[in-house]
Amino acid sequence: MGKEGREDLDQALIEKVKQGDEHAFRLIIEKYRNLVFHSVYGILRNQKDAEDASQEVFLKIYLSLPDYENQGFKTWISRIAVNHAIDMKRKAYRKREEASEDFLIDLKESTENIENQIIKKEMKQLVFRRIDELPQNYRDVIYGYYIEEKSYQQMAEEQNVKKETIATKLHRARLWMKKHWKESDFS
Repeated sequence: MGKEGREDLDQALIEKVKQGDEHAFRLIIEKYRNLVFHSVYGILRNQKDAEDASQEVFLKIYLSLPDYENQGFKTWISRIAVNHAIDMKRKAYRKREEASEDFLIDLKESTENIENQIIKKEMKQLVFRRIDELPQNYRDVIYGYYIEEKSYQQMAEEQNVKKETIATKLHRARLWMKKHWKESDFS
């Protein structure tokens, strides 16, 4: 079936969905589930997050279908999927920032004098800036292990990898830091 044939089939399914045909939408899901999954997985890099995001993307597609105006269905779906994945990634980053801020606040409250508070706050900000300099595949494992204090097992389950993979990533991250950072960078 050529491109026009696929577009005609898509258009027919879209019209049926707009008229309330749920089976037609299930057919759309079947046809495009791999496209959506791979689009969000490419950004999120986590199978469980990508599966959750895919379901949310199809809900957005369903709710947005009445506004669809024949602008290339596959492209339209891909754009929704990518934008949703980017939003999820931003939300996760904001949560990490909030957790970091909460960590800094707790640290600040426990410090005895203002001078120590200022020094520790600056040091933490420096450490977080330096963590952001790490390559992405090391950043997550360093952040998870040292900041969020997660176990190897927890991180392995979250990333859908073996515990040994986390240990290897952490070891390589430490080597990278030793190679690229000097102790004087933190004083």
